[in-house]
Amino acid sequence: MEALLTSTLVVALAEIGDKTQLLAIVLAARFKRPMPIVLGILCATLANHFLAALVGEQAASFLDGLWFRYAVAASFIAMALWTLIPDKLDEDAEKPARFGAFLTTLVAFFLVEMGDKTQIATVALGARFHSVLPVMLGTTLGMMIANVPAVFFGHELIRRVPLHVVRWVAAGLFLLIGVWLLVQTLGWV
Repeated sequence: MEALLTSTLVVALAEIGDKTQLLAIVLAARFKRPMPIVLGILCATLANHFLAALVGEQAASFLDGLWFRYAVAASFIAMALWTLIPDKLDEDAEKPARFGAFLTTLVAFFLVEMGDKTQIATVALGARFHSVLPVMLGTTLGMMIANVPAVFFGHELIRRVPLHVVRWVAAGLFLLIGVWLLVQTLGWV
C-alpha cells in the first residue's frame, strides 16, 4: 500500500505543469472530446509506466547493493531539482492531427512521456519498492489525478493555479524522499 500511495502522490505533484499536462490541455482544446483523450492518457500511461516500473524493479533486483541505494536516493534529489525547471510544449503539438483523439493522445502521451520526469520517477519508485504493479498503478493514478482535470478544465487551471508554488511543493517532496532514503541507507534511522 505504501508503494501505491507514495507513487500516486509523487507523480500527481510532479505532473503539474509538466509537458504531458500541457499536451493534455492542447489535445482537449484541439479535439473538444474529453473522454477519448482521457482514455488515451490512461492507456499510454499504463503501458509506459509498466515498462518503467519493471525496469526499476529489475535494476534494483540485479544491482541491489549499498551504492545502488545511494543512486536511487540521489535520483530523487535530482528529480527535486528537475521539477523546478518549467516544461514547454514542443511546436509539433500545433500541427494538425491526422488521427482521432484517442489514437493521437495514445501515441503522443506514450512518446512524450519517454525520459520525462514522471517516467524517471516511476523507474526510481520501482527500484525503491521492488514492486511493479503497485508502482505502475500508483503512478498511473497520479498521472490521471493531474491530467483529467487538465483535459476538462485546463485553460481555467492554468489561469488560476500558481504553478511555481506547485513545482516547489513537488520538488520538496522529491527532496524529502531522497534525503529519507539517504538517511535510511546510512543507517541513521
